[in-house]
Amino acid sequence: MTRREARIYAMQILYMYDFNECDIEEAINSVLEEDNEEVRTLVMNAYKHLYRIDEVIRTSIVNYNMSRLNLVDKAIIRLAVSEMFGDTPREIIINEALEITKEFSDQGDHKAVGFNNSLLDKINKRIK
Repeated sequence: MTRREARIYAMQILYMYDFNECDIEEAINSVLEEDNEEVRTLVMNAYKHLYRIDEVIRTSIVNYNMSRLNLVDKAIIRLAVSEMFGDTPREIIINEALEITKEFSDQGDHKAVGFNNSLLDKINKRIK
């Protein structure tokens, strides 16, 4: 499994967790057919720090409210912010988040990509 595939699975799990308002293990089991340590690590890092991650997102959004984010974008952004606290270069994290946005959220008008790019760039500068 590539790193991008792991991120996609992690994003889907975070989405399921939010959408179904279920236990994180239930969300993991609903998305993954077999356990994958890389995916589990990505998910659990985000899940364990969800309050901190959401606070970073909330304080970075301008003229917008986090509750207005669609759940797919919220999962993508949460995962990216979670990774920003690790060792992976942030440019890679943001680029991957935007590629996943293009595939799963953007409707061809590039608004979702533009919004997520702007927000992640602002967050990147805030948490340096």
